[in-house]
Amino acid sequence: MDADTPIPVHIDKVMDGLAMNPALPASMVRRLFAWRRGGGNVARRQDLTEDMIAEIIAIDDHWLLHSLALNDRLPDRFRLGLAGHRDNAVRSALVIHAATAPRQMFEKLIDDPDPKVREYLAKGDHTPPDLRGRLAADPDPAIRAALAKHWPQAPESIRRILLTDPEPGVRAAACSTYFARLPHPIPPSDLLPALLADPATRAGAVIHVVLDAKTLRKLAEDPDSEVRAQLARHPELPPSVRDVLAVDPALNVRVQVFARPDTPEHVRAQIHASVHEIARSTADPGPDATDEALLQSFRDDFAPTELRILRLDWVTADPLPHIDSPYVGCRVSAALGKTLPAGAVARLLDDEEEMVRLTMAAGAPHLVDPATAESIERRYRRRDKFTFWWDMKEVLTFPSEVLRRFATDPEPRLRSFAPRDPNLPTEIAEKLASDPEDRVRRAAAPHRNLPLPALLRLLADPSERVAEAAGTSPFLPVAGMERLLALADL
Repeated sequence: MDADTPIPVHIDKVMDGLAMNPALPASMVRRLFAWRRGGGNVARRQDLTEDMIAEIIAIDDHWLLHSLALNDRLPDRFRLGLAGHRDNAVRSALVIHAATAPRQMFEKLIDDPDPKVREYLAKGDHTPPDLRGRLAADPDPAIRAALAKHWPQAPESIRRILLTDPEPGVRAAACSTYFARLPHPIPPSDLLPALLADPATRAGAVIHVVLDAKTLRKLAEDPDSEVRAQLARHPELPPSVRDVLAVDPALNVRVQVFARPDTPEHVRAQIHASVHEIARSTADPGPDATDEALLQSFRDDFAPTELRILRLDWVTADPLPHIDSPYVGCRVSAALGKTLPAGAVARLLDDEEEMVRLTMAAGAPHLVDPATAESIERRYRRRDKFTFWWDMKEVLTFPSEVLRRFATDPEPRLRSFAPRDPNLPTEIAEKLASDPEDRVRRAAAPHRNLPLPALLRLLADPSERVAEAAGTSPFLPVAGMERLLALADL
């Protein structure tokens, strides 16, 4: 290595990258066990031998063991050993990637004294059902609530226990309008009267009850807007009550009327306009507002966004009438259709709303031609949390000639796509490694055609993310790895 090779300014991030470098020799993997900064990433490597795993366990460092417990390639005998470790966080981590874990591990953890371990078991789909069911009698109501929320398809005997739990929070989780998994459960019919009478479960029960005149009147007058909102979703709701709920003071109720397939279009338009107008003009609650008033204020503020992110099954089932809908939620729902003709796909890919374009492109990337793909990527802006996912993965692909053209594009995001070409010429890769934008340098760092001097410079990049990416490059020579370990006193 050249003596004047720049020294990394973020050695900890470089070591994090090196720890996951697929070309790191086994002897150097072992030396990284002594690294005490960062999260112990080396223990997550997929190529650890049993001797290496035993060595990590003997070191007994918290972060190394935590990362090892998260390693989904961990052999069973080591899982069983860590299930008895004194560190609660290590035992909890074992449950997170437990798809291949042996039953004996779950048996050791099911009565764990730490609530967090039992909570992960309650949430985990890989927990054996008979053991998971025991958590319905857990002494901690938070764990029982987690079980109810994350196991909606539990056996009826378990759901009955949770639906009749003495704690309102557990009952609410077991009879909810939201579950962490689909499909949502249907409560046993004999429990419905009690669930409807219970304020903790009433909103979750509404959609399942028979709407006789007395029940309908009581629900329509319920002081809880979430109960009225769930009534607005009921498939047997009479039009007369639907029209009353369409002008409900609570905007979350109006949103649910908007979402009904039988709502007349002029009523839908009125709701859409009123939700936006009222949300803009409503004053924030004062400092003396009750908890109920604060919650309703949040629901009203969120209502315009809720309209945008609605996913309407009845639109997806019959999308063509809705591809030119004035409502974003309807067009997004149409874009989720599986049998759209080419013309409809093209319209949705060119929609003025980014959420519509991205939904259509993600659902049918094979129907997106290079010119349209470039248009979608060029127009993309990370505007909100509902479209940021697009920047997290590579959905659309481009031919090498387009990727090479992107290398000189004024838009940094498009320049960062250029290294996706595995045969990118050396001179282009080197230029990208000197780009003023760190996202471009980061993309170029692990490229196989990047000249070694440029890669070594990126190890000393002022951006932590670029330095870490350079550390992961499998094209870093062993001499360069040796130098980094020496700089880290390893």
